[in-house]
Amino acid sequence: MSRLPEPFGSRIDRGRPLRFSFEGKAFEGFDGDCIASALAASGQWLLSRSFKYHRPRGVFSMAGAEANTLVQLASEPNVAADLTPLRDGMKVTAQNVNGSLQSDRDAVIGRFAKLLPVGFYYRTFMGPTRNAWLKAWEPMIRRKAGLGVVDAKAPHRDFDMAHLHCDLLVVGGGPAGLSAAIAAAEAGADVVLCDENPEIGGSLTYKRCEPDALTRLASAAVALPNLRILPGTVCNGWYEDNWLPLIQSDRLYRARARQVVLATGAIEQPALFRNNDLPGIMTGGAVQRLIRHYAVKPGRRAVVLAANAGGYHAALDLIDAGVAVAALADPRPVGNEGDLAKALQGSGVQIMQGAAIAEAQGTKGNKHVARVHIGGHWIECDLVVISAGAVPAWQLPCQAGAKVGYDEKSAHMKLTMDHGSMLLAGAVAGRSSLDAAIADGRRAGLNALARLGHAICSDVAAVDTDLEPEGWAQPIAADPKGHDFIDFDEDLQVKDLLNTVKEGYRELELVKRFSTVGMGPSQGRHSALATARIVAEATGRSVGAIGVTTARPPTGPETLGVLAGHHEPLERRTALHARHLAVNARMRAVGAWWRPYHYGADVDAERLVHEEIAAVRQAVGLLDVSTLGKLEVRGPDAGAFLDRMYTMAHAGQPVGRVRYCLMLNEMGAVIDDGVAYRLADDRFYVTATTGAVARVQAEMLFWNAQWRLKVDVLNVTAAFSGLNVTGPNARALLQAIDGDIDFSRQAFGYLSGREGTLAGVPVRVMRIGFTGEVSYELHCPSSYAGALWDAVIEAGRSHGLRLYGLEASRILRLEKGHILIGQDTDALTSPDELGFGWAVSRRKPFFVGKRSIEMRARLGQKRRLVGLTFAKDANIPGEGCLVLRAGAPVGQVTSVGFSPTLGHHIALAYVHADDATEGTLVTLKCRDGELLRAPVVMHAFFDPENARQEL
Repeated sequence: MSRLPEPFGSRIDRGRPLRFSFEGKAFEGFDGDCIASALAASGQWLLSRSFKYHRPRGVFSMAGAEANTLVQLASEPNVAADLTPLRDGMKVTAQNVNGSLQSDRDAVIGRFAKLLPVGFYYRTFMGPTRNAWLKAWEPMIRRKAGLGVVDAKAPHRDFDMAHLHCDLLVVGGGPAGLSAAIAAAEAGADVVLCDENPEIGGSLTYKRCEPDALTRLASAAVALPNLRILPGTVCNGWYEDNWLPLIQSDRLYRARARQVVLATGAIEQPALFRNNDLPGIMTGGAVQRLIRHYAVKPGRRAVVLAANAGGYHAALDLIDAGVAVAALADPRPVGNEGDLAKALQGSGVQIMQGAAIAEAQGTKGNKHVARVHIGGHWIECDLVVISAGAVPAWQLPCQAGAKVGYDEKSAHMKLTMDHGSMLLAGAVAGRSSLDAAIADGRRAGLNALARLGHAICSDVAAVDTDLEPEGWAQPIAADPKGHDFIDFDEDLQVKDLLNTVKEGYRELELVKRFSTVGMGPSQGRHSALATARIVAEATGRSVGAIGVTTARPPTGPETLGVLAGHHEPLERRTALHARHLAVNARMRAVGAWWRPYHYGADVDAERLVHEEIAAVRQAVGLLDVSTLGKLEVRGPDAGAFLDRMYTMAHAGQPVGRVRYCLMLNEMGAVIDDGVAYRLADDRFYVTATTGAVARVQAEMLFWNAQWRLKVDVLNVTAAFSGLNVTGPNARALLQAIDGDIDFSRQAFGYLSGREGTLAGVPVRVMRIGFTGEVSYELHCPSSYAGALWDAVIEAGRSHGLRLYGLEASRILRLEKGHILIGQDTDALTSPDELGFGWAVSRRKPFFVGKRSIEMRARLGQKRRLVGLTFAKDANIPGEGCLVLRAGAPVGQVTSVGFSPTLGHHIALAYVHADDATEGTLVTLKCRDGELLRAPVVMHAFFDPENARQEL
């Protein structure tokens, strides 16, 4: 490896070498290297091929701002080599190549560029020959589309997600961002500072500047306990109310900030000349990063295009690194970098005033730059440094409402943000000098605090605002021989955009869509300004009138894993889980919960489920229902609150009574059901379905934030466990347990509730009938669940007690025609479609969804959920199979199963409303295509009079 000596290489640890491969060839780097720096240190400057013409490409910005450095890892495509840390044993390959990186067979496409003009696809696939062209070209285009390759068998990675709240979020850890964060934190605010780099400091870590500035700012920042610093963290978008996603490696922070300061800096721009995309041509910031961060000597002989002081600084850095600077071309007619120019001339550097690069030529195959043409002369070089100006990083500000303008005199893009809860600081706000950036950061930080109501210094607004030096607006004219690239991602040249305008696309949004400029991975970072200037000149308008296209989130690439969050499924276990396992329960995941499917060996599953059902129908069964959602609704307005949330009347519900609950959304669609047990005048115990309790609580809190009723909603799902004792012998079993609750029929009727103790365990008991038998739900604190379970089992030995699982419970409820929310309902199901008119109070003036179901009723009903019964030898349709009427689908089967009690299969299904009468034959389409006729049942399949649960 060729490395510069210390103190160069602030990021690398020379004592920890790392071995990796690129294109099958072995390389070596250091801990702290990125992939690109390690390759560059070994002389490997060719990293990729361009998307369209497969031209050789290499490092340009060393900031991940373009597609040139995208490479393929073993299980991850489109990785930015100039941002991705090197790991030992890493296998890196080029992508979008046909053959090899060195000899890409698809590079021949460049020879046919004249046959592939801008808008080629639009032209080709229109008109009478469209179908013929599509048949010939579409398969080929699909094979060539994309860059990297997705590995469907990629190894597991751990992703994380966390919430973050703060008074002030500062994005960007350069001098302006550090200054803003320090000022706000010193004033007592809770501040978070994030930066995409592995260290704070921004440009101070690689540019020539005051040597103590970084140390002073960094020391002040880390000493503040209320300033949290997140290095290596990308802010990838701005959303309403200052919601910002912060991505730190494989963790996503969902950040919510009261105020935001953006100090995201500026993006260096390329210069336009023939072959401006050759490897070895890079920005001044790129060479400074390579030198100072990674101790990489970027070349042996350089030519610098310097249209600002930054180019002169880069030239001096090259000299310090031992790179010969053959010439510095300053395209401005009069130089204004006096001391810097003298320092360069003193080192023997030729300064060519008023000169610019007209063309570059490469080595064989254009693998690297070899010489440039300036002022009528060819200059040999292996490095070209471009410092032609910069644009503010406009993506995040524009998402938050900032406006992009352009100052023709100074040739600078400008950002303005006059409202909102976001402030700009530093280079993104046009502050170019170090002192101005630091002062501007402090101003932004304190002004953010003022917006939060903090008292701030009265002189903040008087900060000196730094005048930007006049920029260089490069004359833009298409090179007669082409290859003057505006957009490296899409291989777009100046002539392509001029031809786009000639085609009649004068507005920037149309120019973008026709030419695809700015649609690649860099999202216009290097092409937006040049595109605006070309379109403005071609249409006779100002650059400011053209502007830039909308920058939508995400600001940069993000992995699907980060968005998905935790890959490990959440597991919840009831307090009785160990007891289920001890009696050979076959556990299955139902959502997040593990529940017994049945008890006994899987080989006998069907027989065991039938025996469990028979036990409930003939004796008594015990089911763990701890997974039910449980809410306590408390306060003087609790009854009135439930009246508004549910369809039935609860304000007048007597204490000690249990009432069915049906919850609707504003569309009048059913979203949950359960029961409400009134414990006291101001207290209800409400159950919800297992999967919907979080949503139910959220709905309650949302609505009460508007209603402002005197009520509190507490989710006690985990705090309470539930046991369902059901069957003809249920009452006798519970009476055999010591306790202070009278379970006699006269004292404890159907839909009643009681509080007391059983076997010394405090319980809430509700008499309800999901199975259609005499049933009692025993709810107790989860810490007592095991003791209560054991007491019930012990008392049940003489009453034929049998444990039953989820599958038996499903069939038992199906025999009674009871619905399961989410299975027998969908996002549009109304109470009338379920036949639940009995569960809707017509006298209440309001409940959520009332107006909608009344309006839907006036429109007429198209479907109805009914029961279906099948002959013993019938071909049984599966859940989801269609119900047909006159050959057209009108509904589907929602639940189906074999009833051992009845001796045949039964189902619930949606049918046409006109067919929802007892005995009507409806047509179903089975999975094998067979059409089946089945009669409608409009009542419970088993015990339709509900006589058994009234015993």
